[in-house]
Amino acid sequence: MRHLISPLDFSVEELDTLMDLANDIEKNPEKYAHVCDGRILATLFYEPSTRTRLSFESAMNRLGGKVIGFSSAAASSAAKGESVTDTIRMASCYADICAMRHPKEGAPLVASLHSSIPVINAGDGGHQHPTQTLTDLLTIRSLKGRLGGMTVGLCGDLKFGRTVHSLINALVRYTGIRFVLISPNELRIPSYIRDNVLEAGHIPYTEMENLEDAMPELDILYMTRVQRERFFNEEEYIRMKDCYILDKAKMALGKEDMCVLHPLPRVNEISTEVDDDPRAVYFRQARYGVYIRMALIMTLLEVSPC
Repeated sequence: MRHLISPLDFSVEELDTLMDLANDIEKNPEKYAHVCDGRILATLFYEPSTRTRLSFESAMNRLGGKVIGFSSAAASSAAKGESVTDTIRMASCYADICAMRHPKEGAPLVASLHSSIPVINAGDGGHQHPTQTLTDLLTIRSLKGRLGGMTVGLCGDLKFGRTVHSLINALVRYTGIRFVLISPNELRIPSYIRDNVLEAGHIPYTEMENLEDAMPELDILYMTRVQRERFFNEEEYIRMKDCYILDKAKMALGKEDMCVLHPLPRVNEISTEVDDDPRAVYFRQARYGVYIRMALIMTLLEVSPC
């Protein structure tokens, strides 16, 4: 039995196989419509989520399975003081696979140690968001035709953004990757990512505060929102939230084949006027999230079309 707690739980070769499966699902959805008949996915979401939770539910439904679960800690026995370990033991009696989101870093890992079904980390605090990373990798590979040999700009909240941390950890395994880290000083990439991943791996990167200066060299621009829920006070959040807004004027500085990704939800960091630009692929990215989660569920349950 395998779990997915970190993007690094799969080798590069296994990721390629997973993405190949996701691409085939996209092309031939009818072939996979009943591979999870009789299987149940438990979605244990201790904090709010729209895209990730609905994406998992859509994925399981498209595979022919069913979904049970809760969408907030207040709607679960956690409100009564039940531990994560007891919750996963209970869920293991009801479901065949579990997707867990939790505000505490490491909670899905703890759950996996006490689970008798595969556990998927659907986001744990500011730590990891591996299925978003799989979505990002599939989007980039599908649209650019490769995962190496490019300059990737990461913009916005690089300190608390778990999607950014996971994506860096995943992309450094491919050759020819260079990062441009664009953020205010207060929201720079954490030192453990800079020192233990980028510096230790001799990965070229540049840190800057000006988005306009970075635009001309980027193959991928990954925008993130400044997350209110990660700040300790409202004043600090308000001061930071409008640091970077991508609009038509900034898009005009970018390459013709640049792709703009965003894990969503956005607040105002991407102007709606950018949505019609063919380089804005964040809603296509959300669709790729369903395909990769379908492939992941199949892989962890070890099921395949008849």
